[in-house]
Amino acid sequence: MNEEAVLELITRKPELKPAKAKLESMQPGRYCIHQSWGFGQIKEYDAASSKLIIDFEGKEGHRMDPGFCVVTMQVLPPEHLLARKETEPDLITEMIAKQQADLVVEVLKQYPNGATSATEVESILSQVIGDPIKFKKWWTATKKILAKDPRIAVPPRKTGLYVLRDEPVSIEDELLEEYNATQSAKRRVIIADKLLDAVTENPDIKEHLPAVLHGLATAVKESNQLTPAETLKGAWIRNDLAKILEVDIAEFEPVLVDLVSDIEGLDEILDDLATNLHTRALELIKEAHPADWKEISFNLLKSSSGKLTTDCVNFLLLNGFDQDLLETFERWQTEQNLKEPVLLWIVKNRNSRKFGNLVRPMIKPRLLNAIFYAIDYEALQIVTSRRIPLADILSEDTELIPDLLAEADSETARDLANNLLLNQGFEELTKKSLLARFIKIFPAVQSLLETGEETKATGLIVSRESYDKAVAEYDDLVTKQIPENSKAIGVAREHGDLKENSEYKMAKQDQSLLLARRNKLEMDLQRAKITDFSEIGTEMVGIGSIVNLLDETTNKEITYTILGAWDSDPEKEVISYKTPLGTALLGKSPGDEVELHIEGVDSLLKIISIQRFVDLVAK
Repeated sequence: MNEEAVLELITRKPELKPAKAKLESMQPGRYCIHQSWGFGQIKEYDAASSKLIIDFEGKEGHRMDPGFCVVTMQVLPPEHLLARKETEPDLITEMIAKQQADLVVEVLKQYPNGATSATEVESILSQVIGDPIKFKKWWTATKKILAKDPRIAVPPRKTGLYVLRDEPVSIEDELLEEYNATQSAKRRVIIADKLLDAVTENPDIKEHLPAVLHGLATAVKESNQLTPAETLKGAWIRNDLAKILEVDIAEFEPVLVDLVSDIEGLDEILDDLATNLHTRALELIKEAHPADWKEISFNLLKSSSGKLTTDCVNFLLLNGFDQDLLETFERWQTEQNLKEPVLLWIVKNRNSRKFGNLVRPMIKPRLLNAIFYAIDYEALQIVTSRRIPLADILSEDTELIPDLLAEADSETARDLANNLLLNQGFEELTKKSLLARFIKIFPAVQSLLETGEETKATGLIVSRESYDKAVAEYDDLVTKQIPENSKAIGVAREHGDLKENSEYKMAKQDQSLLLARRNKLEMDLQRAKITDFSEIGTEMVGIGSIVNLLDETTNKEITYTILGAWDSDPEKEVISYKTPLGTALLGKSPGDEVELHIEGVDSLLKIISIQRFVDLVAK
């Protein structure tokens, strides 16, 4: 707007007089930012309608009242980065790629005293970069550059200010200044760590380190602000500084080994430590617990996640526990104690050069069952929509299920596929996608999609009585025991620190057992086929036979009744057809002999006669 147009507008609207300078800045060609419309360029002023004509992104030729724009729009100076992005695109592109710190300097020049908030700096630069994903990566890298630039004071927190210094200050001088100014034990640990790294590049700061060491040693010894992990890190830095200054570390307290003497708190310490300190911590634990450090290390591995899992495995391998690791993994799998993070580590490393020999023996069908159990368990713990990484990798890694099923037979594959269909950690579409990988290897699994149940060939033969008992147990688990356990966990959680909360630990252990039993019952009830044992004859042993046997090794007679999978009653000589003896007798006729080797005892049994269970019951 020219001076004449501005004066004419003010004459009509005297309340705009204080904004005269801003109205005059609304010149054709100037760039602007509107609160609602975003970035744009003023094209012209239409005197006839008293309207500015502005091109915004996605809305060209937009007509706006200048008086309204005074409040809602910022006219950018020509040197503003967003304006220069349009007028000097090649230069700004080069600065984005190669002169990141210079770009931030240009931003700060726009503000009084060369200072503005971190949020404002990010806001402007994100608009300059444009692509949000690209900006996030770019800004992460740029902040590391800024931390070493002597022209810019970087705030320790996002709520602070970026400041353009009048005189450049070295990063070391800045750190020393901040260290001397702060009374925070946490900040002293952080800054001392940075100074420790800096001394290798700038030996001149060594003369300032005695004061740093004294302050840090005091903070580590006396401060109650530090967590156990921060105290340990501070003590390490303290000792490292002392070595540089040739000071005897024996004069310092606390001693490093004392900081890891409490076994109960070790998992929390390692969780809070930076990943580059994990191995150092494990070595310290070995020193502090010479008698039981191996057991401690395995316990830490059991509850570990992410980089800590890898570091624990590496540490145990370096100490020669290759076979122990494999046996321990197998035992945890059998006990259903393989946690989701460790399972995730196993499947991710099954083809790695470093850990493949350790992991590959575990890549079997039973591991897939453990994975399904862990996913189902995690799904029950999640109250939000948080993703389950183990479920994600099972979906994303198209070779994982084929690898796990490589040694499976058809029946095992069907059991696992059925387990998948019952799992609460997958959406229905994901289940079908994963099931397709089963079907590709075992086409017979297709029937699960068609019928939703097991066929007779892989089913469980059960009596009506035992089936009803299983249903009653399942209903009690789902409607009473599991909900009551969930309430107990909630109550126990309110009692405080979970690390020292025995009630919470016991409730969680109970939960694991309850969920495992529920999952087993779900699978078994899906497979169950009810029978009254009436279809069996007396020509050969079947499910529902009463078999009179002669133990030829002892010359004693014994009678067994072979019934359904859930009908065992050893005190009454009733056995399931699934037992080793039941399985061995099925299909045999009077006069046949059966050899058994059970728990180190060899037996030779001869079938004398066969009766039907239903006939005995009828009497």
